[in-house]
Parts: sequence; structure tokens; C-alpha cells
Amino acid sequence: MAISAADAARVADAATTAGTAAAATAVAIIAADAASAASPDAAGAAQVAGDVGAAWAAVPLAGLRASIDNIDAALVHLLAERFKFTQQVGHLKADAGLPPADPGREAQQIARLRSLADQSGLDPVFAQKFLSFIVAEVIHHHEAIADSR
Repeated sequence: MAISAADAARVADAATTAGTAAAATAVAIIAADAASAASPDAAGAAQVAGDVGAAWAAVPLAGLRASIDNIDAALVHLLAERFKFTQQVGHLKADAGLPPADPGREAQQIARLRSLADQSGLDPVFAQKFLSFIVAEVIHHHEAIADSR
């Protein structure tokens, strides 16, 4: 299963904008997905078992699962890179005596990501929940940094 040209362009734009190693890794992972094919071994195993229907389903299923695995790997790399930057922000905030949370910034990010989600065909409510989970973890890290000083 290959990603669409539009999705590949969005990922490449994000990587260029971010300019990070993790973004480049994510693009490489997703680009590799575009060139990958479903494993014929899965179809062959199903045929040996005598289940022709499963043999036909196994090829696209394996390809779809491989795509999902590649995207999951890209997400992990991107999150790791994001947290490297938020750790730096936490140290800067602690040095300046700023609070760990910034509700104004968080509201801006939520609005921006809800819009991006809507443009991408992703449920904006889900995107907000996902971002809220990440932000809560970032705040926790920032509190730990501030408490260690």
C-alpha cells in the first residue's frame, strides 16, 4: 500500500519545515512504504492451508499492516524529536521562572491542529485529544525540570 502523492507532499513539507533528523527519518520511513509490496509468503501460507479466500485477503492485508507499521515508526521518531525540543523549552522556562503550562499557546496549538486535522480528513476531536495527551506529558516534564532546580 503506497501513500498518496498529496500525503507524501504534506509529510515532505512538514519535514522541510521542521528541519530535524527525526522528520527526515519519518519521511524516509514513509517513502520506503511507498515502494514496499505485500509479502507473498502470507498468501502462500494461506494457500497451503487450503483457504483460497484468506490467500487473496492476506496480500493486501499484509501490505496495509506494513504501511501502518511504517507510519507508527515515523510517529515514534517524530514524537522523540518533538520531546527533545520541549525539554529545551522546559529548561528555558525554568531558568526564566516561567510556569510549566502556557494556556494561550496551548489554545493556539489546539486550534491549529484541529484545522490541520480537518484539512487532512482526520477527526478534529481525535486530534485535539491526541495533542492534549502530549501537552499534558510535556507539562509534567516541565514541572519535573522546574522542581529539580
